Amino acid sequence: MHTELQDHLGYSFNDPALLRLALTHPSVAHEKGAPLQTNQRLEFLGDAVLQLVLTRELYEKFPAFGEGPLTKARAKLVNRRTLAEHARRLGLGRELILSKGEEMHGGRERASALADTFEALMGAIFLDGGFDAASDFVLRQFLPAFGELSALPILENPKGELQELLQSLSPEAPRYHVASATGPDHDRIFECTVHHAGSELARGTGKSKKAAESEAANAALRKLRQRKEVGV
Repeated sequence: MHTELQDHLGYSFNDPALLRLALTHPSVAHEKGAPLQTNQRLEFLGDAVLQLVLTRELYEKFPAFGEGPLTKARAKLVNRRTLAEHARRLGLGRELILSKGEEMHGGRERASALADTFEALMGAIFLDGGFDAASDFVLRQFLPAFGELSALPILENPKGELQELLQSLSPEAPRYHVASATGPDHDRIFECTVHHAGSELARGTGKSKKAAESEAANAALRKLRQRKEVGV
């Protein structure tokens, strides 16, 4: 049962009924109008497994990151759109067990259904093979994303992150200054510096003052984290 899918997953179920349950969309129960198990409970379990595996990996991989950046990185990894993409790559859509109505309305490609099925699959693997099996599977799926994270930490608000980091050391907030603005009015390049406790931490450039400040904050964060890693 679902041999091709299991080959694609790189995981063979000891109990194939768990895989079938993970693929059973709630619409089937509504269509039959009778009590029927669907993947909703497995989705609930799988969400917790996924969060724990990724949280531990982020915690161990980025020892210099605080709670704020780690939480944002995890949120990026487990948002619904990202999980739906993982489900598409695995071909879960064509394996879904759907009601006729859901099938007619494009349920196999619906992002919410795909994301839910991916989480349900995590729950099924956890129940079937234990935490190590689930962890191995999750990390195989997310390995490329962790490569990107190591190259460029996910920081939606570098100025806010920098302020949070510095104010954990002293009450003084970072200060930004425009060091230069060059080029014609329609194509200006700004260079900004960021200072703390009387010292310049870093510089950044950008097409606007805001962009240059963000670049300076990012550069400062990288320097501060490198120092922390080497114990400076």
